[in-house]
Amino acid sequence: MKKVYIETLGCQMNKSDAERIFAILAHFGYVATDEACEADFLIINTCSIRALSEEKAFSRLGVWGKWKKNKRLKVALCGCLAQHTEEDLLTRFPYLDLVFGTQNIYELPDLLKRINAGERVCAVRENIVAEGDFGFNRSKGVNAWLPIIEGCDNFCTYCIVPYTRGRERSRPFDKIVAEARDIVAQGFREITLLGQNVDSYGKDLSGKPTLADLIREINKIEGDFRIRFTTSYPTDITDDLIDAVANSDKVCNYFHIPMQSGNSEILKAMNRRYNRKKYGEIVAKIRARIPDVVITSDFIVGFPGEDEAQFLDTVSALEEFGISYSNIAAYSPRPKTPAAKWVEKFVDENEKARRFQILNDKVKEISLRNHKACVGKTMEVLVDGENINKGGKFIGRTGCNKIVHISNGTDIKIGDFIDLKIASASTWHLKS
Repeated sequence: MKKVYIETLGCQMNKSDAERIFAILAHFGYVATDEACEADFLIINTCSIRALSEEKAFSRLGVWGKWKKNKRLKVALCGCLAQHTEEDLLTRFPYLDLVFGTQNIYELPDLLKRINAGERVCAVRENIVAEGDFGFNRSKGVNAWLPIIEGCDNFCTYCIVPYTRGRERSRPFDKIVAEARDIVAQGFREITLLGQNVDSYGKDLSGKPTLADLIREINKIEGDFRIRFTTSYPTDITDDLIDAVANSDKVCNYFHIPMQSGNSEILKAMNRRYNRKKYGEIVAKIRARIPDVVITSDFIVGFPGEDEAQFLDTVSALEEFGISYSNIAAYSPRPKTPAAKWVEKFVDENEKARRFQILNDKVKEISLRNHKACVGKTMEVLVDGENINKGGKFIGRTGCNKIVHISNGTDIKIGDFIDLKIASASTWHLKS
């Protein structure tokens, strides 16, 4: 048996792509290995959302290139970096055998034949290769990724996703539901519905099914499991979706809603389809319907032209809208995006670092406060792993995605849903 090692950088969609790639390669005699040095085929599955992710991918290729001098080895690069860099990668890395884009995964059977025949191949197309019947070779664990829509039609001025993932494309409703049933039958205890804009699902399909329709249908599947979805675009969150979450017993009361900036002028420059007031109205509507909901977000600091007052609007947004946690990033210019051309408006790197630290400190302050408010409460926790660094005890997550270190109980096993009383709290986790 030939061995394949895939290193995946980036988002949940990239992880789901890796599961698809594993499934295809399994049909051609490959088995997965966790040790890169043992592999006959090395694949780096890349992300382009930040420059740092690209640099990490290039660094890994440099290491693998040295290995190739000592053994017969195939090396490939796929994912978002492949989609926008294309043929340049074969020139830059002479030991690279294959480059294939996010929209070419199902072309792999043919691509394997070509590289095994000695050809060096770049397969990056705008015309999407149709989804095959290979399925997903899902990672072991309690959570399963279930992609429902790929691509983005929003073209935010900072974001490379529409250029790497293409326009929005929804997967067939019945196929998704069938895959959800299979996931439950395989014993997974949590399904995460994935999409760059997950709540845009169905707009391009006949009959225009919605994310709300999909949630209701998956919620009907028998079994003890949770349903999550990510990532939401604020103005695509409909009243029907909120009702579906409120009325479906398996859906987590949790929304991840990227705001990106707390300032309306910056939001307009980002080409986001809402302002600060509108975002607040959406959040208030969700809280009115689902009082115990947890809302998290994403923010960018140092967007071109952002001044101190506009940055402070982002800091205050965390408190005003009750954001429990946020991913934050310093602005990174991306190829092909409009904002990358606004060089005269770029914020100094030291200033971006200062703002990042201030916002990060605010996120930590709020996270600790929210966690302390959980002490004494009993919460349902899904046990999803062993906490090896803490004496072999377990780790789990609440429905609102809070990490819990489980210190009590001797008959606990991974995959259990258990009710735990929270004994203490720290910035990033709870403890039972």
